[in-house]
Amino acid sequence: VIRYQLPVTSQISIIVYDILGNEVVTLVDEFKPAGSYEVEFSTSSAAGELSSGVYIYRLQTTEFTETRKMVLLR
Repeated sequence: VIRYQLPVTSQISIIVYDILGNEVVTLVDEFKPAGSYEVEFSTSSAAGELSSGVYIYRLQTTEFTETRKMVLLR
C-alpha cells in the first residue's frame, strides 16, 4: 500500500518501474482534490505476475516529484 497526502488539488501520477527502468504499471493518473489517499499495488493485476525483487515507484504532481524503492517479497 502506498499512502500519500496532497496539500492542494493537483494532477497526480504514480508509476511503478522495474529495476531496469521499464514501466510495470500505472497505479494512479488523475486529478485529485487535497486530502489523504492510499493505493494498493496488486502484483496480480500488474502486467502479469511479478517476481520478487526491487521495484521503484515515482509519485509526481504538478509541484512535486518523489522516487522511492520498494521490495516485493513472495
